[in-house]
Amino acid sequence: MKLDHSFLYNEANFCQRCANPLLLKEDEEGKLRGICPNCGFVLYRNPIPAVAIFCQDEESRLLLVKRKLEPQAGWWALPSGYMEIFMTPEQNAVAEMEEETGLKGAVEHCIGWYYGFSPIYFRVLSIGFHMKITGGTLMAGDDAEEAEFFHLNELPPIAFDAHKYFIKKETGIRAP
Repeated sequence: MKLDHSFLYNEANFCQRCANPLLLKEDEEGKLRGICPNCGFVLYRNPIPAVAIFCQDEESRLLLVKRKLEPQAGWWALPSGYMEIFMTPEQNAVAEMEEETGLKGAVEHCIGWYYGFSPIYFRVLSIGFHMKITGGTLMAGDDAEEAEFFHLNELPPIAFDAHKYFIKKETGIRAP
């Protein structure tokens, strides 16, 4: 049974190379794609890569930010963001931590990855990093309303399943 993925192409219906309208049809592998009849460009709708940062202070409190923007505005989350194309995942994690919290950090290890749903991009591939603080001053920045450390037994409801997964993987605690 083939799934209908045509909704993925509702908003992207023009060629990125020549601006010709894309035709929705099956490619050589039988997968539905937006294909340009003029130049042959194929639009692949792939998951969007993102990073999430797990970071604790000297009291083992977890760093969280209150989201200012959708999705999940007003909810608490790990510092996180979509990856920039000319940065490695590690560089993105370092940049996101400083942009959202004012804290400088260094990657200690990669926690893992989580493949999940996004109300904006349909699918997101999140990479979790455990980071340590190397400097800076805690303050909300970028798209964060607040930045704060929480004791693990006092965590607020967490916005994203990926972040809950990374918290559980690092602490064994199931975040609300």
